[in-house]
Amino acid sequence: MKKRTPIMILLVLLIFAFLTACGTAKPDENVSSDETTTELSQKEEQTEKSGVIVVFFSCTGNTKPIAECIRDELNADIYEIKAKVPYTDDDIRYDADTRAYKEQHDPSARPEIDGELPDLSGYDTVYIGYPIWHGEAPRIVYTFLEGVDMSGKTIVPFCTSAESPVGSSAENLHPLAPDAIWRDGTRFAIGATKEEIADWLS
Repeated sequence: MKKRTPIMILLVLLIFAFLTACGTAKPDENVSSDETTTELSQKEEQTEKSGVIVVFFSCTGNTKPIAECIRDELNADIYEIKAKVPYTDDDIRYDADTRAYKEQHDPSARPEIDGELPDLSGYDTVYIGYPIWHGEAPRIVYTFLEGVDMSGKTIVPFCTSAESPVGSSAENLHPLAPDAIWRDGTRFAIGATKEEIADWLS
C-alpha cells in the first residue's frame, strides 16, 4: 500500500492540473465570442449607414445642427465642408467690399476646401446643406460638387436662412452634377426644431 501512495498523489495532481486548464480556457472562449459579436454589430451598423451621407457647409453654425439632426434621423454618415482659408465675420458681411460678396458675384470663384474630399462611391443618396449667401449657395459648395463624382446619386439639397427662400440656389447647382438625380430643395429657418426636420424627411 505504501508503494502506491506516490502514484496516487501523482494521479491526483495530474487530474487537478487538467481541470484547472479546462477552467481557464472557458473565459477565453467567451471573450472571443464577445469580440466576434461586437465585430458583427459594427459591420451591420456600417452596412446600414453606407447608403446615405449628409454633406454641409456651415460658416456661422446655423446649418450644422440641421445637418446633424438629419444624420441622426437617417442613421447616416456626415461630412463638413470647411474652407482652407476660414471665413471671418467681416468676410460675410453684406457689403460690396467683402470676400463673400465678391465670391458670390463671380461665377468662376471656387474657394479651396480644407482637407480631402470624401469618397462617395458607397453612397446612393447625398443630402447637401448650406446657408443662403446673396441669394445663392456659397461658392465653396460649387467647389465640392465639382470635386466629387455624383453620377447616378440622388441629391437632396437643403438650406438655412433667416428669411430668404431656397429660390434658385438649388437649381443653380444642378449643372455641377448633371448625371445625378436632383430632388426639390427646401429651406429651414434658423433654429428649426427636430420635429420640423423629421416631418420633412418623412
